Order: sequence, then structure tokens, then C-alpha cells
Amino acid sequence: MQAIRKRYFPALAEYIRGGKDASLSQANELGRQLYGFNPEEIISLHEECIQSLAANVDYKEAIQLYHRSFIFLMELMVTCRFKMEIAADRSFPEQTMDQKFSEMREMLFLSNRSFEKVKNKYENVLQHMDSGIALFDNDGILSFINVQMAKLLDIPRKTLIGCNVREILLHPKLGKGTKRTILRIYREMILKRNRYFEFQQKDGKHLLATVTYGDQLDGDFLFSVKDVSEYKQIEQSALQNDKLAMLGKIAAAIAHEIRNPLTSIRGFIQLLRPYLLEVGKEEYARIILTEIDRANDIIYEFLNSSKPSAPMKQAISINHLLKEVAILTESEALLRNCEIIVEPVIGGEESIVSIDVKQVKQVILNLLKNALDAVEEVQTERRGRIDIHLNNDGQYVAITIKDNGKGMDKSTMGRLFDPFFTTKQAGTGLGLSVSYRIIRNHGGNISVDSRVGFGTEFTIYLPLAA
Repeated sequence: MQAIRKRYFPALAEYIRGGKDASLSQANELGRQLYGFNPEEIISLHEECIQSLAANVDYKEAIQLYHRSFIFLMELMVTCRFKMEIAADRSFPEQTMDQKFSEMREMLFLSNRSFEKVKNKYENVLQHMDSGIALFDNDGILSFINVQMAKLLDIPRKTLIGCNVREILLHPKLGKGTKRTILRIYREMILKRNRYFEFQQKDGKHLLATVTYGDQLDGDFLFSVKDVSEYKQIEQSALQNDKLAMLGKIAAAIAHEIRNPLTSIRGFIQLLRPYLLEVGKEEYARIILTEIDRANDIIYEFLNSSKPSAPMKQAISINHLLKEVAILTESEALLRNCEIIVEPVIGGEESIVSIDVKQVKQVILNLLKNALDAVEEVQTERRGRIDIHLNNDGQYVAITIKDNGKGMDKSTMGRLFDPFFTTKQAGTGLGLSVSYRIIRNHGGNISVDSRVGFGTEFTIYLPLAA
């Protein structure tokens, strides 16, 4: 066997490196010489030789070497098999044997090509999935990783294959934040045996990690990581609608019950006002009436937030509406040392929308008032600035209101449209929830982006008129 090995190794190496079919003649000749050997012995010899050849190459090249060596082994085994049949049946015509040998060889080659085509197809699908995929064997060694997973780790794929979790964690190119995330996933999914684990990155993206354990994959562990940010937004939108629906039921039940006694109290206070004036307590009457009016305002906003009246739509230029709103708030802005700038639309084109002018004007005024409050709270000498500009994409008009105020953190932004949530001492927490419902009733949406110390940007999306 040692003598055969001395010929087998160089012949296999020549075919793998050269890749020419002519060099398969050596496999044919070796097949004849291996007549009488047990197939397991031949395969063991082949495995020993190919491992020596693949020892000093990377993972991807090793796969190619194994693939090419299979063709060599197939040629050799077919030759060896027919040699045995010839030895068993001396009457078998040599010409028929050659024809049968060629047919079987061609069949095996076609089968191998078909297998490789299917394998490459599915591997290509895995490589370009939008989910990150990593496969570990039962020894904890990474045997496969796709492009998306390597992108999430921000490490080249070829440097990860063959590593275990500890070696991945010690990789010099692995960021500290990613390392902490891997440790959390390991603790939650491997140690605690949880199949799913959801986490959030610094950029705000929500990711869902899933693991399929070894007993379902013949000892392997399959990890997948998918960006579920869009699904979270849909979930939040559904939750917001549920909250507003619940608010509507509460409002319908209690609004009139509160308003009626307030009206009575206000009437009696006005009747008592002359008597309070005589004893020098008119200020009490003024304060009581002011607070009653404030309570009525809260109830009015409460009713609007639960069920704003159906929009009475009319076609209008949103450009003109913005200019009108800017004029209304200009004097208050000057008092607060703030400048409101309405940027001209590029090309001067008019954006016509079909809206309830009163309701949408209420939304824009509300956002401008919030922006003025945010600018005023910044304790610096810089002048406040609010920029209003439009963008038209052919289907929607986007109205952006941007200020250079104090900004908000992610926690505040997450609850911004919740009823009764407010960061102001005298706020009701209903203005933005009302605004959100109004814009949704118009078939649009509101988004917000903010950074602490850098200001806030609200964008209203409204469909253009047909």
C-alpha cells in the first residue's frame, strides 16, 4: 500500500493543481493497479492524501480541492470496479466494456455537475439572505457564515471560519459593542437555552437572534440574526392606535359628566364676583374662572384626541398655508428671540393637497409652539431658529419643521405621541396625540428625529391631491 501511496499522492496533486482531464489517465491506470483492494482502503488512502494537500490552504480553497479530488476518486473507482468485472467474466467483450465504462463515467460526471449546480444555488441563496447566518458544529467550531452575518460583525468571513466562540471574541477586529452583544446572546441563548433573543443596536435598529439547537441539525447549531426594525414600527403604530381607541372610549364616558358641573360652578362664581369685589377678594374669582377655563380646554383637547371630527377637505396650496402659519407665529417668535424661516420650494412648484385646513393648521401651529418652547429652554446666548421646508416626491408632500432647541433622548421620543405624556410643567400631553390622529385621518404620517443638544425635526407627510 505504501508503494501505491507514493504514486497516488503525486498523481492526485497533479490533477488537482493542473485541472486537466488528460491527467485523469493516471487515475485510470491507478484504478487498474488497485484491483483487489478493499474500497474502504482506497477511500482511506484518498482521504489521507487530500488532507495533506488541504492542510496549508484556506477554507474556501480547501472546499475546491475536495471537490476536484472527488472527480479523480470517481474515475479511479470506476476503473477499479470494471477491472474486477473483467476478471470475473473473461468472455465480456472488450469493446462493449469500453463503451459501458464511458457511459457510466459520463453519467457520474453529469450527476456530479447537477449536484454542484444545486449546491451552489442554495449556497448563493444563503450567502445573500437579508438575515445573518452562522453554523457551528458540535465542537463549537464555525463551519459556515454568510455575507450578512460577517457584515454585522464587521469582520472578513475567511478569518472567522474554523474559529470557536472564544476565538471570535478575541478577534482583534471585533468592536467592543459587538463583543458585549455576542456575550449577551451567548448567555441568553446558549446558557439559558432560549430560542429567541431581541436586542437593539446603538443606531436604533432592532435585531432578532434565533438559534436552532444541535438535536435538530445532527449536532450543529444554526444562528440567524434579522433586522426587525420595520416590524417594530408597525407594532408601535398598532399600539398607538389601540391607545387612542381606548382613550376614545374613556372620553365618551366622562367628558359630559365633567363639563356640566364645571359650567354650573363657573356660573355661580360669576354671580358671586360682585360680593368678592366688596371684600377685596376679586382675585380669587379671577383665579377660579381661569382654572375652570383651563379644565374646559383640557376636556376639549381630550375629546379631540379621542375622536377628531371628520376632515372637511378642500384643495389648497400647502405653500400658502405654511406662509400664513409663519405670519401668525412671527410676533411670538420675535418675543422669544427666535427666527422662523420658510425655505422656498425648489423650482417654485406648488404642492396641492386635499385637507381640512383648520385641522392641519392646528397641527402645524402645535408643532411650531413646541419648537418655540424647546428653543426658549436652551440657556445660551445663541438665537433660536426654526426652519420650515417642503419636499415633493410626486405622491406625498413632506413638511419639515426643524429647530435648534434642547432636543430629546430616545426614551422621550418613544413616548412622544402617547396621550397625557408631557415634559412641560403646564402641558396636558394631548397636543401631539391629537396632531397624530389628525394627520392619520388625512392618510398621512408624522415622524420625529432628535438629538439632545442639537434640536428636533418633525416631518409631516400628506398625500398630494389627485
